[in-house]
Amino acid sequence: MGRIIKALVVLVILGFIGLTVFAYLGDLGPQQSEVKKPVVLNAD
Repeated sequence: MGRIIKALVVLVILGFIGLTVFAYLGDLGPQQSEVKKPVVLNAD
C-alpha cells in the first residue's frame, strides 16, 4: 500500500513540474494579426 501512495505522490509532483515547465516555455499567447476592414459612416 505504501508503494502505491509513494508512486502516486511522485506522479503528482512530476505532473506539477511538467505543467510549470510548459507554462513557462510553451506558447500560450494568442496569435496576433493586423485586421483592416473598411467602415462606412452615414454622417449627413
